[in-house]
Amino acid sequence: MSKMLSRRALLKSLSAMGCSAAAHPLMSTVTFASAPWDNRLVVIILRGGMDGLDAVRPVGDPNYALTRKSSVNDTLKLGGMFGLHPAFEPLMPLWRKGELGFAHATSTPYRDKRSHFDGQDLLEAGTGMDVTIGAQRDGWLNRLLQTIPGLTSETAFAVGASDMNILRGPAPSSHWSPRTELQLSTAAQQLLEHIYHDDPIFRDAAAQAILLSDAISADRDAAEGDEDAEMMMDMMKPSAGKPERALAAFAADRLNHDTRIASFSISGWDTHNGQDFRMKVMLGRLADAILTLKTGLGDNWGRTTVLAMTEFGRTVQLNGSGGTDHGTAGAMLVAGGAVNGGRVFGRWPGIAEADMYDRRDLMPTTDVRAYAAWAMRGLFGLDRGVLEDAVFPGLDMGADEGLLL
Repeated sequence: MSKMLSRRALLKSLSAMGCSAAAHPLMSTVTFASAPWDNRLVVIILRGGMDGLDAVRPVGDPNYALTRKSSVNDTLKLGGMFGLHPAFEPLMPLWRKGELGFAHATSTPYRDKRSHFDGQDLLEAGTGMDVTIGAQRDGWLNRLLQTIPGLTSETAFAVGASDMNILRGPAPSSHWSPRTELQLSTAAQQLLEHIYHDDPIFRDAAAQAILLSDAISADRDAAEGDEDAEMMMDMMKPSAGKPERALAAFAADRLNHDTRIASFSISGWDTHNGQDFRMKVMLGRLADAILTLKTGLGDNWGRTTVLAMTEFGRTVQLNGSGGTDHGTAGAMLVAGGAVNGGRVFGRWPGIAEADMYDRRDLMPTTDVRAYAAWAMRGLFGLDRGVLEDAVFPGLDMGADEGLLL
């Protein structure tokens, strides 16, 4: 399909009324898979390395005030060791209801080289460092699906420019990550709406495709510019450049039907400079995605767990540009009606210089894969041996910290 949709291509697509909406050429993909469970799992990949120390602030550690002085006064108090970045204020009702929690000082097994590409590959592959990075041919969500006999797939719709390797593999799930954008003139959109007016399946799906394409286009345009331009767009166009709202709404719609597992990504977490502003923007976008999922899922929110994880954390000390550099351990967000929230999970290692990893990073005390494994055990009833051997090869899940109700 060319970048501009021709009249001939449009009319040809409109003539295919007998095909399923899932196969319609106007639909771009997402990563979804149906499964024989009533519970739902959403995995959000936070690309770029989210600073967990800014998102979930260890204000009870005396060394935090020494390293992050400007972050202390505006922190949302949770009681005890931790507080939250003020951009998470919209999520506080979820915290109070026990539908929001965090895991701190957690990471993948990735160490030392701090490459975004390698870190994300390892995060989505779900393997240890004993496997050559990039060599794993399937992602851990796909290996989860491989453990379920007779699984059927549901076609899904791409809601981002990046591939979701986390669901790549032989198990039946549908990936289509187009390299072109859907661009329709106003007249073409009106024609589409007229032709599809009396067919709710095609009408709604086409409307969603146009909405998602517009959001993806805005986000791609931002990513191609410099950081200052991207931040300016976030300020000037609060709805554009935020495809995660459309992603989350579409995911919720699919999860209300046959889909049980969904995954999408939010990029832009590489805060080497201007972190105060950028984190406010990015955490606001993450909060928006969570609340959009909750609203869209309705009653199914009570059967849903959302895991938002990143490839690595950031350095404890700020750099000379008011940002942070690539680190090691960070924080994971967990939300949903199935979550045993209102808690910060994990063992806090401290951030005195002697307590840090390599004397610069937050020390990992847990494996983020273990939290994902316990979530899948609680949601889908998978055997621990299956999770440690097939889904996350070589993982020791450790003790159950009670992530889910």
